[in-house]
Amino acid sequence: QVQLAESGGGLVQAGGSLRLSCAASGGTFSSYAMGWFRQAPGKEREFVAGITWNGGTVYADSVKGRFTISRSNAKNTVSLQMNSLKPEDTAVYYCAARSSFVAITSTRYDYWGQGTQVTVSS
Repeated sequence: QVQLAESGGGLVQAGGSLRLSCAASGGTFSSYAMGWFRQAPGKEREFVAGITWNGGTVYADSVKGRFTISRSNAKNTVSLQMNSLKPEDTAVYYCAARSSFVAITSTRYDYWGQGTQVTVSS
């Protein structure tokens, strides 16, 4: 059983930056693919970025070039650096883990954090 805890959300002006972190405990973190998802009010949860156990990355088109996902298997953490933030990036951001390859569908993930709110003002 893997427990995930996100941190780093907050309020930022458009064009600003935030760095989200997700700390994992339990399980074998280095064997999991990790993903970041987000959910805005009234919308479905959507894929943002994913990273394989050995550092391969995948991004949604909407964040490509602005967001960077990274991980430290030594520290059991995954991070999401978010630059050039836009009001449409406002959402609750979740990290998720699955014991296989990165997937862009939320239902394929086994473990989820509680989420952290990101609000981008215009």
